[in-house]
Amino acid sequence: MKNNTLANKDNRVDGVAKVTGAAKYTAEYQFPNLVHGVLVGSTIAKGKIKSIDTKAAEKSAGVVAVITHKNGDKIYGLKKAKRAQTLDLGLRIFHAKDIHFSGQPVALVVAERLEQAQHAASLIQVKYETEPHTTEFSANMASARPTTIPWVSDLKRGDDGAWEKAPVKIVQEYTTPVEVHNPMEMHATIAIWESDDKLTVYDKNHAVQDVRDTIAKALDLKKDQIQVNSEFIGGGFGSGLRVWPHTFAAIIAAKILKKPVKIAVTRPQMFTMTGYRPATWQKMSLGATEDGKLVGIRHEAIGQTSEYEEFAEGVTGITKMLYACPNLLTKYQVLPLTVSTPIWMRAPGETPGSFALETAMDELAHALKMDPVQLRKVNYADKNPEDGKPWSSNHLMECLQGGVKQFNWKPGYVEPGSVQKGDWYVGRGMAVGSWAAWRAPATALARLDSEGNLLLQSATSDMGPGTVTTMVKIASEVTGIVPSKIKFELGKSNLPPSPGQGGSVTVASVGSAVYEACEELKQKLITIAAGMDKNSYKEAKPDELFFVNNKIAIRNRPDSLIKLAEVFDHEKIKEVEVVKASKSAEGSDKYAFFTFAAHFAEVQVHRLTGVVRVTRFTSVVDAGKIINPKTATSQISGAVVMGIGMALTEELHFDHAHGRPVGADFAGYHIPVNLDIPADIQVVFINQPDPYLNKMGAKGLGEIGLIGAAAAIGNAVFNATGKRFRSVPLTPDKLL
Repeated sequence: MKNNTLANKDNRVDGVAKVTGAAKYTAEYQFPNLVHGVLVGSTIAKGKIKSIDTKAAEKSAGVVAVITHKNGDKIYGLKKAKRAQTLDLGLRIFHAKDIHFSGQPVALVVAERLEQAQHAASLIQVKYETEPHTTEFSANMASARPTTIPWVSDLKRGDDGAWEKAPVKIVQEYTTPVEVHNPMEMHATIAIWESDDKLTVYDKNHAVQDVRDTIAKALDLKKDQIQVNSEFIGGGFGSGLRVWPHTFAAIIAAKILKKPVKIAVTRPQMFTMTGYRPATWQKMSLGATEDGKLVGIRHEAIGQTSEYEEFAEGVTGITKMLYACPNLLTKYQVLPLTVSTPIWMRAPGETPGSFALETAMDELAHALKMDPVQLRKVNYADKNPEDGKPWSSNHLMECLQGGVKQFNWKPGYVEPGSVQKGDWYVGRGMAVGSWAAWRAPATALARLDSEGNLLLQSATSDMGPGTVTTMVKIASEVTGIVPSKIKFELGKSNLPPSPGQGGSVTVASVGSAVYEACEELKQKLITIAAGMDKNSYKEAKPDELFFVNNKIAIRNRPDSLIKLAEVFDHEKIKEVEVVKASKSAEGSDKYAFFTFAAHFAEVQVHRLTGVVRVTRFTSVVDAGKIINPKTATSQISGAVVMGIGMALTEELHFDHAHGRPVGADFAGYHIPVNLDIPADIQVVFINQPDPYLNKMGAKGLGEIGLIGAAAAIGNAVFNATGKRFRSVPLTPDKLL
């Protein structure tokens, strides 16, 4: 185990561009004749548009168009679709009179200036026929039904009633609220029709090729007729993994007006138009022996979705695989409500799932008067309980041991409420987490010129974790070329194929393609040099070739030094190019690929006000080889902050009488601020390469820092106060 060192060589290569404003985000692009669109949202939750009066808006200064369901659905290619929406296309905007959720776009005002469009939008008058709506989760759980999404499956292992027969039992219910992504950069789209059948879209998303494919299907166009660009992204957390209504609104308006149209979503609209983490209800039933060994688990869960589209996520997934338990039953259902469709949010499913599982495990430890760390060790799984496969690598035990040492966790049982510091109760808590280590197919281009400049390209994204920096570092380590001479281009749909940035998949997938492309590039240079009668290259291997300024050489062969210009002149070329397609992980049928983490939290709870402050937090992470310790540390620290938000502050409230969210801004929806975040966040990586996932030995780590973090804080609050809270956030009113 090694503590992180934040070396200068790990600095973000695009950091200067971002902090100086040279980096352009979607809403910052300007084009000739660009006009601005503002969306008008419905004021009811469910019903139909009875009438819509746009005359005043149309006459308002600067307005060039007002688009509604009366004139906006003309360019869709899917005229014969039986439903108003499908899973991959989402809500078809301006398609019909039907209202499915409060805030649903019912009109688009386009004007020469943004302020003109904003004013004109306020002039539109809409009358509705209202229908009964249902937005309250807890009051409608009886309406939950099994999901139809196949990959979110239930699991039965052994005797599903074994937990009831165990000598020690925990049976409790847990709830998590709606959480909203709220990245710094709000969603925006600029649509430009280059011709009647050629479209360019600048869009805030982190899956440019998926967005392109969805748009192509909706408009009945070929993929090569659409170009989607999203080079710089100011955070996403999953909100950019699909096409939202504002994007289609911009495309429709641009088609009608034959002008570039920009729509920038407002912060309140981010709460209704661009997805959120769905609310959940979970019931955990644990049975264990008196020495803490799990006998049986039953995990039931309900997740929120919309009435017009089904969304499901693997809330019970972590329970299936984290602990060695011979008897298990998991059940997941969806609850359709009169709301917009949720979307994946950082560590989807596992985040609320780990809150329930890891809080229940802490309750079990308390019932047994057992050290929570020891309880995890007792139930460590030496292979994946879900399918019986051996782990490709699993260093969870080292995470636990490292956390005990780094956090200075005193082994043994600590009586809740027994430690006080002035008016503050002091408590400690811990939890563990796991996330699947994915590797998807990806392709990278590597192009080297005679001056030793290396260009890399792949259609991946960078929504903040430092993808560009990491890919440059991978290429530099493989080739020996200094980072300043390497450029990585991404975020454009016409670049080599890549998965979108989500699921902690980027480094393992795109990084593998970059790694293999650089290896093949070196082999190509060796082959050319060998054809120049350079004997030292004839038996050489790629890992023996290295770069020296604008020259190449074979290690331990002083006579092998050649100028790149000579190599290129020999082939009569100006550059050497390789396009390498990297496959999914080999051995997925043999091994279980996962990351692991152990989280330790210390909190203080004020006895008079109920205020909770996190004073220390330590995360010890097993994510294979860490390519860039600096950006990796930033990822885990950011995940801890999100865990603090989940545990203590974040919750979207609804006015159920009217079926709409309230406090849909940063005044009403509280994300953690500096005062909520401890100065002492320790991040430690095991840093042991995974031998099977890829040649680098790296796994993803975007999600793992969040899974279990909220539970660790909640468990610490219990340890401080003796009061158990099974619903987050733990706001002062609940504590009082």
